Amino acid sequence: MKSHALRQSIAAALAVFIPVTLVIGDEPFDYALEGQFWSFQAPSRHNAPDLNDPDWVRRPHDAFVLAKLEAAGMTPNGTVAKSLLVRRLSFDLVGLPPELELDAELSIDSYVDQLLESPHFGERWARLWLDVARYAEDQAHIVGSNNSLTYPNAYLYRDWVISALNEDLPYDDFLRHQLAADLIFPDQEGEHAALGFMGLGPKYYRRNQLAVMADEWEDRVDTLTRGVLGLTVACARCHDHFFDPIPTSDYYALAGVFANTEMFNRPMEENCEMQNDGQTKKPDDAAHVVREASEMKNLPVYLRGDITNPGEEVPRGFLTILGNGQREEFDPQTSGRQDLAEALVDRHNPLTARVWVNRVWAELMGSPLVSTLSNFGTLGEKPTHPELLDDLAVRFMEDGNWSLKWLIREIVHSATYQQSSEAVPVKLAADPGNTLLWRMNRRRLDVEKWRDALLVSSGTLDRSIGGKSFVASDPDANRRAIYVEVSRLQLDPMLALFDFPDPNLHSPGRSSTTTPLQKLFVINHPLMVKQAELISDRVAAECGDLDEKIDRIYELLFSRLPLPSEREPAFQFLQEANFPDYTQVLLASNEFTWLD
Repeated sequence: MKSHALRQSIAAALAVFIPVTLVIGDEPFDYALEGQFWSFQAPSRHNAPDLNDPDWVRRPHDAFVLAKLEAAGMTPNGTVAKSLLVRRLSFDLVGLPPELELDAELSIDSYVDQLLESPHFGERWARLWLDVARYAEDQAHIVGSNNSLTYPNAYLYRDWVISALNEDLPYDDFLRHQLAADLIFPDQEGEHAALGFMGLGPKYYRRNQLAVMADEWEDRVDTLTRGVLGLTVACARCHDHFFDPIPTSDYYALAGVFANTEMFNRPMEENCEMQNDGQTKKPDDAAHVVREASEMKNLPVYLRGDITNPGEEVPRGFLTILGNGQREEFDPQTSGRQDLAEALVDRHNPLTARVWVNRVWAELMGSPLVSTLSNFGTLGEKPTHPELLDDLAVRFMEDGNWSLKWLIREIVHSATYQQSSEAVPVKLAADPGNTLLWRMNRRRLDVEKWRDALLVSSGTLDRSIGGKSFVASDPDANRRAIYVEVSRLQLDPMLALFDFPDPNLHSPGRSSTTTPLQKLFVINHPLMVKQAELISDRVAAECGDLDEKIDRIYELLFSRLPLPSEREPAFQFLQEANFPDYTQVLLASNEFTWLD
């Protein structure tokens, strides 16, 4: 038997000299040994550590943060000013700047409750899942005007995600519905939009040829396992995984689920033009979902990934390492999608809750507990606060009943979240990366929040929920950016410029780049010019003298009044420039783009 460390070193050495399609020996994994790795151990609750200053703790996970700080001889930052906290909460929970008429007497707890009940909550949080699910409305390869592989009604899945999050559908049910809604609710077609999770995946030309379908199955396995389990199972398509206890047979056990699942253009109307297999002829008439294959079959292990070299057949089933060394086999009479969903959300599965809690934590705190968001395997990073992650994951499942809103409420009400982002020099020198969470991380708004904030400031945002997509860089479009058209063939230039992920693949998380082209966009693009003019027109209509105008534009853009040191330069600038130019200068500032 190879130990985990020995197998890792052997595989790494071989990978330098031998093609990665090599099958590494035929020795079985020592699952008892491999199962000792931290992420394969079931999470458990942890008692709060002893603290010097327990009064700082507001939520259980605060204690684990403070314990590490005290061990390092450090203290957390103080609580952020209420105005900044309100702005932080508004962007984090609904993706929009705060309403200016906010009641000054409203408590933070009540404000959080209001935001969680807003219909805009689902719009903000849907984007996180759509990145994970590599949501898109077409394919990377389209020949001429052939639109047969496009998804004109992909928005139905997006709308389902928004609605499910607004209704606080528990995360375990959220996953069940997306994998098997047609099996769980066979007579409730309205629920079948959830199947867009797989039904909107990449499709390739020459479909139904084995080589082509094998690539599609790999996409499904990769998206699901990295997105939900934080494991790179698709690496085992051609060989046993070099670093994690995932044999090739496990890959084909999962791929078999999708080999028995057909992508299906379900008619949206009774009078649609139909094929002979029950699908619509025109994508415009279809809801893009999946269904069971007409005949069930197991896949063989294709040796070295070669479809012309089939080996032993593998029954459809789950990962062996997550079954204590025994692969759970799925119902052979079905594709296995419903069984797979149940295996993912089983209370004893050590990964699903941890991975989701880590994603949500990263969204709210600006930095994950496990920095490799979609890799909890050997090559991934270990958690900075393992007890915190485990305790919060267990409480999410047991106390929160898998509720996203419970999880968000738990994090944002904490002392850890409500710290200021002040970069105290002494603390910065001791922990420059803020690994110990002694302050809140400053975060740059993603492109959707930034664009939405522009429209809120000008008073032109259309807040209607749901519906078809629009072009992101269209200066006349005024709907929320969650509804932008997402293309695998050619991503909108505005989205690409501001770090929107490639929708051809599962996205672990957003990158953040700073380029000259971004500033040129802010200065020159018709969208920015138009919004600067609209904001200026709004200020002129609402205010009298220049003092009032400067106050008002600071309220609109920054949710505060200008400092004396900012007011004088504004007067000087406006002696030589018009108000739209001044507005555009403020729109290009860091404060409009960043969240403290």
